[in-house]
Amino acid sequence: MTSWTAPDIERHEGPTNSAEHQALQEFLQFHRDTLLFKCAGLTGAQLLVKSVPTSQLTLLGLVRHLAEVERWWFRRCFGQDKELGDLYCTEEYRDGDFDLAVPENAEADFATYRREVELADAVAAGRSLDDTFTGRDKEYTLRWVYLHMIEEYARHNGHADLLREAIDGSTGE
Repeated sequence: MTSWTAPDIERHEGPTNSAEHQALQEFLQFHRDTLLFKCAGLTGAQLLVKSVPTSQLTLLGLVRHLAEVERWWFRRCFGQDKELGDLYCTEEYRDGDFDLAVPENAEADFATYRREVELADAVAAGRSLDDTFTGRDKEYTLRWVYLHMIEEYARHNGHADLLREAIDGSTGE
């Protein structure tokens, strides 16, 4: 029996001359693709390799974490779906996205991530960047959500670079 391997992904460059909403969507998609690019070709076990023994940070944990973040900001907050629960995190396991990841569930976790991205995009489609919602006792705009998500991915893609290098020496891109 062969183990599942994260599929290859084709990344497209970010926008160079797009309207603001399209540019934000394209930059966010580039960062989403970058995370998956860093995982491509790795098995479930490799996706759980830690670069620092004292940390729970892994590539699979990042995929699970960013599925949670996509769900939180786009669907729960902006989409106002207050009944929507967390995917992996619980009261008992507040970092369940990282702490409870297992290689046998890698394929399902990737499918969940892709589904959350699709659902996040659906919530934002056709909406104004100036549309607002209240969360954490502050008012936010959809524009802020895009910018925050791009920042979130950029930071975690830096982690993904280091994790991938520790696994097989792959760097850059």
